[in-house]
Amino acid sequence: MGLFPEEKITVNLGERAYEVIIGPRLLSRLGHFLSGRDFTPRALLVTNTTAARLYAPLAEKSLARAGFEVVRAEIPDGEEHKSLATAAELYDLAYEHELDRRSPVLALGGGVVGDLAGFMAATYLRGVPYVQLPTTLLAQVDSSVGGKVAVNHPRGKNIIGAFYQPRLVLADVETLKTLPPREVRSGLAEVIKYGVIADPLFFAWLEENAERLLALEPAALVHAVAASVRIKAQVVEEDEREEGRRAVLNFGHTLGHALEAATGYTAWRHGEAVAVGMAAAARLAVYLGMLAEEEAARLVDLLRRVGLPVGLPGGISPEELLAFMRRDKKVLSGRLTFVLPVEIGKVEIVRDVPEEAVRRVLRLCYN
Repeated sequence: MGLFPEEKITVNLGERAYEVIIGPRLLSRLGHFLSGRDFTPRALLVTNTTAARLYAPLAEKSLARAGFEVVRAEIPDGEEHKSLATAAELYDLAYEHELDRRSPVLALGGGVVGDLAGFMAATYLRGVPYVQLPTTLLAQVDSSVGGKVAVNHPRGKNIIGAFYQPRLVLADVETLKTLPPREVRSGLAEVIKYGVIADPLFFAWLEENAERLLALEPAALVHAVAASVRIKAQVVEEDEREEGRRAVLNFGHTLGHALEAATGYTAWRHGEAVAVGMAAAARLAVYLGMLAEEEAARLVDLLRRVGLPVGLPGGISPEELLAFMRRDKKVLSGRLTFVLPVEIGKVEIVRDVPEEAVRRVLRLCYN
């Protein structure tokens, strides 16, 4: 057992239900968690260069003790490798090693690895089981839970994908100790998002405990990850396929995805782009008369305190960002859709936001 009790959260989706387990030292017990499930003993471990060096030997040793034969697929670091070309390489490897329909695909790494491995699992042999082993804060609180798997396309982020739930998620908070500070800050953007969309008390806790999280205090991390996952699980249970309420999880993402696409997915971390998107969405809500200025200021202040950007960089015009927003997969019949806060802890999905209002707010958001 670790120094702190594990948190176990069930994502209740009927026959697709699964557990999210959060705590320290989980990877060293990976084999234990997978034993007794309806898996065949050959597993594909998908990881990236950094996670492979830090955690793959630990995971593979635990799996070997439990009787699993591991085929490792190591991809380079970087969002640009979340592509159809990389997925094709994984298909080839799985086929060469004769993985069958009960062979688990294990995603060890951050959001890129999780999305890519999940997409591959959803489409190989029309679907094989997969397990999320997120090693970044961003992945632990967001992308590893909920079953949205995808790869990028040059014309947009995550526009080729599926809804495909994992069998299990193990969020080992010990892995967060090896993250660069920039990655920790990026993950905190999504943590802050959950407070804004659903829980004012959690947002207030974040205001009081931001420094503990930046210092990677284990108890604070377990609390923040568990609180975030509970909120996401509740939303996913209500709307698994993003046909209604689940869209609230896109708070900050309309502009965030546009910013990532406009910069080729390489200049900005996902959480950094989402932070800018959240700050801009709050300013847009104030402009439209939906949100008090003081509430927007609380969000912007907290983002700044944890070291996240809140303004747009030079060199990218509002028109360029609007062009990417129009291509976003959440746009219906050419109407811009934003998730906008009405108070801390409550947001609304606003369709057909006037482009001129977005344009004016964007002009105010440059650094």
